[in-house]
Amino acid sequence: AKRYYSEGADELTFLDITASSSNRDTTIEVVRGTAEQVFIPLTVGGGIRSVEDVDNLLRNGADKVSINTAAIARPQLISEIVERFGSQVLVLSVDAKRVKGRFELTTHGGRESTGIDAMDWIKNACNLGVGEILLNSMDADGTRAGFDLEMISRVRTVATVPLIASGGAGKLSDF
Repeated sequence: AKRYYSEGADELTFLDITASSSNRDTTIEVVRGTAEQVFIPLTVGGGIRSVEDVDNLLRNGADKVSINTAAIARPQLISEIVERFGSQVLVLSVDAKRVKGRFELTTHGGRESTGIDAMDWIKNACNLGVGEILLNSMDADGTRAGFDLEMISRVRTVATVPLIASGGAGKLSDF
């Protein structure tokens, strides 16, 4: 994190992608240590299941939180977080992949399919008050072959909040 900061990053996102699948909380010590080293917005995700988890992360240096698995299991969590902390604190992490001609949500770091249409979920989440969408194409993730531009374009037509693209970047021209 310190290296990214010193090289000019203007925001960092730390996603503990195995926290949900391991049924554990995000490592607070890592969040606290990172916040002590960098002085740019820090978004933290993974293992967040409650308003109390959000409060704990914010008190330990996070500026925003990112949720995925817990929000799919209980969409009301979005409203609860927004009601207590505001939309600007909440990033909805969306891990989606192509399934039978549509984009489907996955959970647990992309390892479990939900059967839920990603476009419907994003529209609903925007209505519930999320402040941003972090979109990760599970098909492009790790390929370094470029972003999934079709998925990004489709999400842009339904999302009413800022959209962060993730998954697939491998060279400067991808950005």
